[in-house]
Amino acid sequence: MSAIHIIDNNKPVLVTGASGFVGSHIARQLTEQGRRVRVLLRKTSSQQALQGLPVDIVYGDVLDPASLVSAMQGCETVFHSVVDPRFWLTDPTPIYRNNVDGLVHSMEAALDCGVARFVFTSTMGTLGINPHGPVTEDIPFNWHDKAPAYILARLKAEETFLDYCRTRQLPGVALCVANTYGPQDYQPTPHGNMLWEVASGKVRFAINAGAPTVDIRDVAAAALLAEQHGRVGQRYIIANEFISNRDFYNLAAQAGGQKPIRIIPRSLAYSLAWCIERVLKLLNKKDYLVSTDAVYLSNVFQRMDHSLAKTDLHWNPRPIAETVRDAVAWYAENPPRHG
Repeated sequence: MSAIHIIDNNKPVLVTGASGFVGSHIARQLTEQGRRVRVLLRKTSSQQALQGLPVDIVYGDVLDPASLVSAMQGCETVFHSVVDPRFWLTDPTPIYRNNVDGLVHSMEAALDCGVARFVFTSTMGTLGINPHGPVTEDIPFNWHDKAPAYILARLKAEETFLDYCRTRQLPGVALCVANTYGPQDYQPTPHGNMLWEVASGKVRFAINAGAPTVDIRDVAAAALLAEQHGRVGQRYIIANEFISNRDFYNLAAQAGGQKPIRIIPRSLAYSLAWCIERVLKLLNKKDYLVSTDAVYLSNVFQRMDHSLAKTDLHWNPRPIAETVRDAVAWYAENPPRHG
C-alpha cells in the first residue's frame, strides 16, 4: 500500500495514554501543529503533563470498549500510546491485560469507527537479537527462552497488532521505541529518574552495560511522521545512539556538575539482585524494581539500525548529549517527587 497519507486537518485525532511520557509528548506536538486533539484519560490519571495544552479530554479506559468507540468517533488518526511498563511485577496478568487486551479493544474500536491511521507505540523489546551487527526490523524475535514476562507481553501485543494489519486491514504503523529520555518527565520514568539521581549526585555508580537511547521529543516526531509517511503493517525502529552506561551517565554527571561515576560489573549486579529478590520473597513482597530480569534487560539491547525510519519517515533524531543536557536542566527545575 502507498506510504503517503493525506491528513484531513478538519478531523480530530485521539491520543490514548496521553498522561504518560510518550503520549503527552505526542499530544504536545500535535497541538503545536494546530491539530484538533482528543486525549483518552482515566479519571484517576494525572493531567500534569497536559497542563496548558488545548486538548479535549475524554474520560474512559482501554479496558472499556464502549468508551473507546465514543472517543474515536469522527477521528482521523489514533495514536495508541498506552503502555504498562511495570516489568517488575511478579504477576504478569495486569501487563497482559493493559498491553494486549487494551490494544485489541483500541484496534476494534478503530475498525468500527473507520479511522484512517492507527499509530502504535511498541518497544525495541519486540526485536530480535543480532550478535553479528545492528538490529533491523526484519530480524524475527529469537530470545523467547530468555525474555521475561514483560517482554513476552509486549511481543504478544505487537504480534497481535501486525496480524490485525494483515488480516483485518487495520491501517496501522508500529514504532519500536528505545529507552526514552528528555524533558517533561513528570512521573518520572524509572530510567529518567536514574539519570537525574546521577546528575544530582545521589547515585554514584552504574552497571557495566549499555543500551540504545532516544529523545522523547524525537519519538513524538516519529509518531507524527508515521501518520503521514509510514507504510501500513510496517514496524520502524525508533532508536538513536547506542551508548554505554559509563558514557551516558557521565554526560548526566557532567551536566549536573558532578564527578564521573563508578562502574560495577554486571556479574556483581546480578548477584546482588539475586540476593535482594530472595530476601523480598521471604518478606512476602510481590513486586520489586531490583531484579535479575532488570539486570539482564540492562544490556540485552545493542546497536540498532534506524535507517528505515530515516528513509520512509524522514526521521532525524538529535544527538544524545543534547537530550541529556535538556533532561537534566528540566529535572533541575522540576525535581521528581516520590511517594
